[in-house]
Amino acid sequence: MQRFEYKVVPAPKRGEKARGVKTTEERFAFALTQMMNDLGRDGWDYVRADTLPCDERVGLTGTKTTYQNMLVFRRVIDEAAREQPEPVAFATLRAAPVAEAAPLSLGSAHVPLGAAPSLGPAKHDVAAE
Repeated sequence: MQRFEYKVVPAPKRGEKARGVKTTEERFAFALTQMMNDLGRDGWDYVRADTLPCDERVGLTGTKTTYQNMLVFRRVIDEAAREQPEPVAFATLRAAPVAEAAPLSLGSAHVPLGAAPSLGPAKHDVAAE
């Protein structure tokens, strides 16, 4: 089974000037081509373009929704470089031996092992304030 990792980048908003590229559409297509070729050299395959809502702050308390054009790319994860250990079944885990613990001492009260101290209501320390 192949595994993929994904990369989402904002689509270019402006075209790029280049020799022989004159119109706005040609400049935009050139900018998009450059971006896709740069990512392709790093192993990323183009998947799709999405327009997604994005909430932005306006002023101190306001928000407005804008829409962002995003390009989605993916590439196969190199299994040899990213080997993840198989999950270990609980039955194969062994508990480590527990060292004998000393009896617990809570101030003036001595609590033997296996017993819990009785708790009373919380006390408010007025002198500390």
